[in-house]
Amino acid sequence: MKNIFEHTRSSWVKYSEYDFVQDEDSGQVYIMPASDAKPQFFNPLENAEQMVIDALNVGLTCMSEESTDEDKETGVFSFVSEYGLLGLMTALPTTPQFMDYDAVYLTKNQYIKAETMSTEDYLNIFFPFEMPDIIKNKNGTMWSIEGDRDMMALAMTMDSRPMAVNMEFQREYAERYDWLVKQFKDWAFIFFTTTMYYDNLDNDNKDLYRQAMACFDGIAPTYHIELLDKPTLVWDFHSLLLGIQMMFSFILVNGQNPLRICKHCGTIFKASRPSAVFCSPQCKNRYNVYKSRSKHKG
Repeated sequence: MKNIFEHTRSSWVKYSEYDFVQDEDSGQVYIMPASDAKPQFFNPLENAEQMVIDALNVGLTCMSEESTDEDKETGVFSFVSEYGLLGLMTALPTTPQFMDYDAVYLTKNQYIKAETMSTEDYLNIFFPFEMPDIIKNKNGTMWSIEGDRDMMALAMTMDSRPMAVNMEFQREYAERYDWLVKQFKDWAFIFFTTTMYYDNLDNDNKDLYRQAMACFDGIAPTYHIELLDKPTLVWDFHSLLLGIQMMFSFILVNGQNPLRICKHCGTIFKASRPSAVFCSPQCKNRYNVYKSRSKHKG
């Protein structure tokens, strides 16, 4: 299949450096931009397939009983450092425009059980250390940024995006580490659900896996077309999470270049052909050497 993202683009923001930060009161661990980190724009569709594969392999690490806590932390932190935070704050509500309302209405999710909560309480979840200066009046909702030129420039550049999306690009925005782990595990589980359904699953269990796949959904991103050097489809992702989910969906239904687990090293990779079982010639050679040695020992 031709690269479906070849003539598409989008924009997201990542920071030059991130930190693990623990809330002393709750004990919760968060990942957030470092205090002196610089924001950087990038196009998540430029290498969409690799980003999805990286997310799945982080999920694989988080699911594995052989992985240590350090392995999981390294995997999640490396992904965030490469691609930015997932934008959970705008992925969970029914609309990314929730800053215009006094209450936030939430889609069914595994993080927050309540169907609705006040906007202020909801913001506290993602700004646990420093709350933005929110101003509400008859003209709507505004927020104040003072003293940080980088944040002011970022807010002005992203002014066309919903306010909540703009806010989660700010340095004070944070996401819970355990929530990130759950999300990566979910993506890996969906991958295994698809693999097991078509490979080695008896008919009695297929309904269970169909139901599991039915939970793989989300709010669809919007898009528009820009006339650049050629007509270009521009996706308006209001969270990186939903962007990855959409890209993952397209890859899952691509029968020509399916995702596979390497028979030797156990990592997820994009197969060059449907029958491929190794992620690289090196893994194929190592597997054959190991198999040959095992045969001689036997």
